[in-house]
Amino acid sequence: MSSIDLLNTTKSAHSPAPVQLRNVVRQFGQQRVIDGLDLDIAPGEFVALLGASGSGKTTLLRSLAGLDSIDSGQLVVPKARAAVFQEPRLMPWKRAWKNVVLGLHIPDARARAVQALTEVGLAHRLEAYPATLSGGEAQRVALARGLVREPKLLLLDEPFAALDALTRIRMHRLIIELWRKHTPAVLLVTHDVDEAILLADRVIVLANGKIADQLTIDLPRARDTGQEGFQAIRARLLGLLGVEVETVAVAESRAPNTSVRRFAHG
Repeated sequence: MSSIDLLNTTKSAHSPAPVQLRNVVRQFGQQRVIDGLDLDIAPGEFVALLGASGSGKTTLLRSLAGLDSIDSGQLVVPKARAAVFQEPRLMPWKRAWKNVVLGLHIPDARARAVQALTEVGLAHRLEAYPATLSGGEAQRVALARGLVREPKLLLLDEPFAALDALTRIRMHRLIIELWRKHTPAVLLVTHDVDEAILLADRVIVLANGKIADQLTIDLPRARDTGQEGFQAIRARLLGLLGVEVETVAVAESRAPNTSVRRFAHG
């Protein structure tokens, strides 16, 4: 038996966790992609999900987004939720502001779109068609489309993976700024260990549909890859993912002298 409950959540000191999974199972044929998973995400918590391909990351995100069902267990999510994917998924025949409010039937749609696009730095691109946007701009429109819905849960499925390195740094800074302002719970699916550490309060490693381990990231913000303690966390996460790394002492001694350091201000 499976159960999916939708919560109408309001922010308070005693708000329940907007995401609650209890013994959740999702399988395709005989293969259990999610295998008895238990997980809570607190209000306003930023969680990153790491794992090898096929570990169940995207299946879990799709279930939380309501795009896929579960076979058994209990899944509780807020009604107000939004997802941003690796591809912006914009309608090519609609201008940027109309993509932002796509599916919203509200009287002040344009004003809401203007506000959301201003927040992501695209007030000057309201009337632009997707074909005229850069990759970073298109992804910011997709992010504005998610935030205009005022979600209590924001789901991010590798939204920065296709961006160049400099644009990715800017997007990291933007997502932290917007997360602090709007305070949704966030679940970020990523293959990038550094990205997970830079952005998240907690990093979960998924393996064979189960939580293999999870780490609270207590590094002060703003973070960067040369920060004291960063390489120790990185080494542990890579080890959990089956990647051999050099000793932490050697890695940290090199980090401040590398030609490129990654940052996420917040």
